Amino acid sequence: MKVNQAEFIISAVGPSQYPEDALPEIALAGRSNVGKSSLINCLISRKNLARTSSQPGKTQTLNYYKINQDLYFVDLPGYGYAKVSKTKREQWGKFIESYLMNRETLRLVMQLVDLRHPPSKDDQAMYEWLRHNDVPVIVVATKADKIPKSRWPKHIKIVRETLGMDKGVQPLMFSSELGLGKDELWGILEQAIAYGEPEAEEANELVTRQEQDKEQEPS
Repeated sequence: MKVNQAEFIISAVGPSQYPEDALPEIALAGRSNVGKSSLINCLISRKNLARTSSQPGKTQTLNYYKINQDLYFVDLPGYGYAKVSKTKREQWGKFIESYLMNRETLRLVMQLVDLRHPPSKDDQAMYEWLRHNDVPVIVVATKADKIPKSRWPKHIKIVRETLGMDKGVQPLMFSSELGLGKDELWGILEQAIAYGEPEAEEANELVTRQEQDKEQEPS
């Protein structure tokens, strides 16, 4: 997909703030500082659309990024950050669970794990929960550039086995710094949102016309 337009839309704290234009949504889940913002910036070839931070736990809302007129990336709050209070973590958990279970336009969850380390208990719990609830998920192993290429197969095997992924299912290795995995991931995302199929194109054109009509309405 050629990205001609990418913009931050809203930091949503509840369903009343979610966009209503019915575009497909791709959610990003993962531990704090796993590289969700960097992955978004890499995919859209922008440096600073999704704000990166060295402070874990900063994202506390659902951050919506609109890509062309085709889809939204939805950056979920990072999990597993110990300095966030237990009450706050529970609130986030219910918030995220409600979105993942009830959002009709959600097409796929990209669960990001750090390739350098075995998936944590939180990573395992998230993956198991998504699979149990039949939420489509792809595991993306980030920060591949941080370890030698010769060790990639070993680390991918550790991720796959620790998460208990089905035989034949592999994590997608990714590096925002190198652009590694970018094209392959876009191919998966395009398939998830039925990009380029006639019905999807017609729906996108309808959304565009509705927005244009709305802009032309007298205030």
